[in-house]
Amino acid sequence: MMDTNIQTIYQKTIDFAAEKHGKQKMPNGLPYIVHLSNVAMEVFMAHKQKPDFNLEIAIQLALLHDVLEDTALSFKALEDDFGNAVAMGVLALTKDSTLDKKDQMDDSLNRILDLSREVAIVKLCDRITNLQNPPIKWDNAKIKKYHLQAIQIAERLEGKNEYLDKRINKKIEKYKLYL
Repeated sequence: MMDTNIQTIYQKTIDFAAEKHGKQKMPNGLPYIVHLSNVAMEVFMAHKQKPDFNLEIAIQLALLHDVLEDTALSFKALEDDFGNAVAMGVLALTKDSTLDKKDQMDDSLNRILDLSREVAIVKLCDRITNLQNPPIKWDNAKIKKYHLQAIQIAERLEGKNEYLDKRINKKIEKYKLYL
């Protein structure tokens, strides 16, 4: 039987994610695992405000959400270690690189909406975490596109968690400072 102690789940999952992401860095130079732990913290706070979703699944998704997109890990290996629900959630959170860039977000959101609430919650938490100072190398067009994608995410995933709905909309409003 799988251990459902949230601390054990968090520690196992963050260790796995850190190993897979290796020396990957965030645009600001920090280790990538900082981003993943920030997304997990957003999940914890959302659950604290309204515990109406499976925290164990959501934390695993938060810490693993980029592992298929950014590493060489296969879907099968992820599924073997974390089960089908987590692997399918991570797959939905992964952009399909075979599609035109302009279609990737809509496709991902469609796949997210076909799955559990936890997957949508992690997508909201990921974008909330990323709505900070844009990387210096981004031009105005990229910043505007990112802002519009955030609006798209907020609109399509509205109602999955009231706390996160409010939080992402506040972050979107603040992000206008960079436009």
